[in-house]
Amino acid sequence: MEQKRQKFSEIKAGLDDAESLIRKMDLEARSLQPNVKVVLLAKLREYKSDLNNLKSEHKRLASANSNQAARDDLLESGMADAMSVSANQRGRLMMSTERLNESSDRIKESRRTMLETEELGVSILQDLHQQRQSLLHANDTLHGVDDNISKSKKILTNMSRRMSRNKWIISSIIVVLVVAIALILYFKLSK
Repeated sequence: MEQKRQKFSEIKAGLDDAESLIRKMDLEARSLQPNVKVVLLAKLREYKSDLNNLKSEHKRLASANSNQAARDDLLESGMADAMSVSANQRGRLMMSTERLNESSDRIKESRRTMLETEELGVSILQDLHQQRQSLLHANDTLHGVDDNISKSKKILTNMSRRMSRNKWIISSIIVVLVVAIALILYFKLSK
C-alpha cells in the first residue's frame, strides 16, 4: 500500500514537471520565427492533450486508490483480515498498478520528447544567432566598401577637373604660340 502511495506521488511529481516543461517550451516556441513556431506549437498542443489525459487518468486512479485505501483500512481495523480480499479486488488492484506503470512510462516518454524539442529549440536559436552575426559582419563590410567607393569617386572627380584645367591651359598656350608665329611670319613677310 505504501508503495502505491509512493508511486502515485512520483507520478504526480512527474506530471507537474511535464507541465512545467511544456510551459517553458511554449514560451520558447512563441519567440521563434513563424514557420518554426507553427510546427512547434502544434506539437505542444498534442503534448498538452496527452498530459491532460494522463492527469485525468491519474486522478481517476488516485480516487479509486483512495477508496481502495479506505476499504483496506477498514479491513485492517478488524472488519476482515487481509487474506479474505476477493480475487476480483486483487485483479482490479493489479490492473490499477499496471495502468499506473503505463502512465508513468507515458510520462517518461513525454518528458523525453519535450527535452528533445527543447534541445531542438536551443539549436535553432544558436543557428539564428550565428546567422545574425554573419549578417552584421556583411553589413559592416558593405559600409566599408561604400566608404571606399565614395573616396574613389572624389579622387576621380578631382582628376577630371585637373585634366579639364590642363586642357584649357595647353589650348591657351597653343593659341598664343600660333598667334605669335603668325605675327612673326606676317612681320617677316611684310618687310
